[in-house]
Amino acid sequence: MASNWCCHHLSHKFLFRSPSSPAVLQRRLKFPFCPPHSVISASASFTHSSDFTWDDVVRLSQSQPKQNDSSDLRGFFEKVTLCNRNSEKQCEFIPFVIEGQIVGYVHSGFSEHLRRYEHVFTFPVDTSFGRHVALHPSLNSPEYRTEAVGDVIKSLSEKHIPGIRNELYPVTSSFGTPEFFSLERAAAPYFGIKAYGVHMNGYVERDGEKYLWIAKRSKVKPTYPGKLDHLVAGGLPHGISCGENLVKECEEEAGIPRSISSK
Repeated sequence: MASNWCCHHLSHKFLFRSPSSPAVLQRRLKFPFCPPHSVISASASFTHSSDFTWDDVVRLSQSQPKQNDSSDLRGFFEKVTLCNRNSEKQCEFIPFVIEGQIVGYVHSGFSEHLRRYEHVFTFPVDTSFGRHVALHPSLNSPEYRTEAVGDVIKSLSEKHIPGIRNELYPVTSSFGTPEFFSLERAAAPYFGIKAYGVHMNGYVERDGEKYLWIAKRSKVKPTYPGKLDHLVAGGLPHGISCGENLVKECEEEAGIPRSISSK
């Protein structure tokens, strides 16, 4: 996987100085991502800019919150609301079922593209799941399913599934359960499967004060370019454990050698 970061090595990472109060630390760390409304109006000249700089981070972090003000959680609640947007449109999605298990949800519009591939996808209706998407009964092994669905993804990729990564995600009913097959990472949102990832933050202590490493994504990234991010993060692909994946991402994303990350 290519590096997610604008600053590739630890020596080039931004150090965020924390105040002594954990509550203030939490509040200040949230401001660069989702400032409360009391801060948005005062900082609109730079927070709404397309080029968010480290000067903006420092300026926001120095904002003085009011005493006994619980609005530091506002950003968190706004993110929850954002994730749950369009919940009234759930009826537009149909279950993706394999071996009697729901492994994802497919939008009815996208499912119409799948109907052309009758040798791969079927659209049964039963009392258990109603109308749903399933794989053809002849695809009775993870290997057959991976190959067949992969061919469909390649066929649809140019117009309907952009950003092919050539990286496979496991398709399971829940974390740690047996894999039904492996799916191209870029197609995961279109099939509504459960995808997992690893995230790591790094802290250092200097002169009795703690600092948090904060990364900034490259401006050429196809997703969230120029945004602030974890020190290390990455999706969990097929065939690798969380621990080994984190070690791999440390080296690829932040230049942290295995000799350090594996301790």
